[in-house]
Amino acid sequence: MTALGSTGLQMYNFGQSVSLPFYTETWTPDSWYDRLEENVRYGMHTLVLLDIKVREQSEENMARGRLIYEPPRFMNPAQAFSQILLTENKRTNPPPPEDSDDEAVAPGDKFLKPEETLAMSLSRIGTPSQRIIAGTLKELSELTEDDYGAPLHSVVIVGKRIHPLELEFAGRWCVGGENGQWWKVAKDVYGVERETFDY
Repeated sequence: MTALGSTGLQMYNFGQSVSLPFYTETWTPDSWYDRLEENVRYGMHTLVLLDIKVREQSEENMARGRLIYEPPRFMNPAQAFSQILLTENKRTNPPPPEDSDDEAVAPGDKFLKPEETLAMSLSRIGTPSQRIIAGTLKELSELTEDDYGAPLHSVVIVGKRIHPLELEFAGRWCVGGENGQWWKVAKDVYGVERETFDY
């Protein structure tokens, strides 16, 4: 948790942390989303801890009783942002009931609008190769695994109670630099004006 200080975000503005598991074709748990939604409603930042798989068996090997372990896997922010947006879409656009005659169901309001939600990726924090990237969910979801680099990673969904000092400090790593969407979304959606400070 103390490594979060390197982002410039203030610890007392963080809500409860959530853990994001790897999704599979048959398993896409979304209970973590409730906590994220609660934090966002209160304007709090959310630390999203990304899944790691170390010494795990495949479903087939478990079913056959074979003690063969899969190679270690570490979730990358690219996959995390993809899963967050997938869950957001699933939660706000539920499928129509099977017994419904209606062909079209009005979609719900998006809670985490990709173009209007600020987020950050934290990679290898505390090491010489640490990397922080800030931007909108849309911008960060469009980056590749190579853009984020080697593990370990975490993600932060930025709350709307962000202070101008937090905005300014975290904006040092924003996609697009001085002309990035970070500043526009902060002003237009979050209602936070940029201040200019000499570092």
